[in-house]
Amino acid sequence: MRIATWNVNSITARLPRLLAWLESSGTDVLCVQETKTTAEQFPSEQLRELGYESAVNATGRWNGVAVVSRMGLEDVVKGLPGDPGYEGTEEPRAVSATCGPLRVWSVYVPNGREVGHAHYAYKLQWFEALRAAVAGDAGGSRPFAVLGDYNVAPTDDDVYDLAAFDGATHITAPERAALTALRETGLSDVVPRPLKYEHPYTYWDYRQLCFPKNRGMRIDLVYGNAPFAKAVTDAYVDREERKGKGASDHAPVVVDLDVP
Repeated sequence: MRIATWNVNSITARLPRLLAWLESSGTDVLCVQETKTTAEQFPSEQLRELGYESAVNATGRWNGVAVVSRMGLEDVVKGLPGDPGYEGTEEPRAVSATCGPLRVWSVYVPNGREVGHAHYAYKLQWFEALRAAVAGDAGGSRPFAVLGDYNVAPTDDDVYDLAAFDGATHITAPERAALTALRETGLSDVVPRPLKYEHPYTYWDYRQLCFPKNRGMRIDLVYGNAPFAKAVTDAYVDREERKGKGASDHAPVVVDLDVP
């Protein structure tokens, strides 16, 4: 079974690439972030023609998440229980579903903007709500994973130049502590380091030739519980999908599993 996560940075803009990638990669379950569309505008019909069902939590604008599966979709939950909201609004940043033998979450963690900004405080509050929401499944016997754009680089090695992020979000101690607290529910990072290349980043800014120069960050993560981690047979970042015209600024992260 192949499962993946991909911040597509607008599913409308990326749809031809997404459909082609699903066919060529053989992915069974894809967690999508930053759909930038409403649930009504989500391309559920085009995905259905390829054999995929869609669970979507999206209202347009800059957020939106989905789980796309050809292994079935059951027990869909849209939104994050205990979501703290930002400026009085709950943003569409989480959706969970059971896909065959797996339970998965697709998450798009708040960016945080700047240290000290209200959005930064919201990010940490959101992480705490996520930790509380997944704790039960994380410690369970069913394979379970939280996949998505976490907007945090777990270690200093997960950014191309630590000095370039001095004083910025994504690498601060509170953000990394939030990741640690999430893992302590019973989850682990199932994408090993190193992979087939020295720095398996997942995000590169469009500006300043960041991708050709490999000035990236590893912020798209797959955190799985013990049964999920035990089933992992391979994992990789599909850097090829970051190349060329019309690419997202994120690459898909792919995990292969041996599950009944």
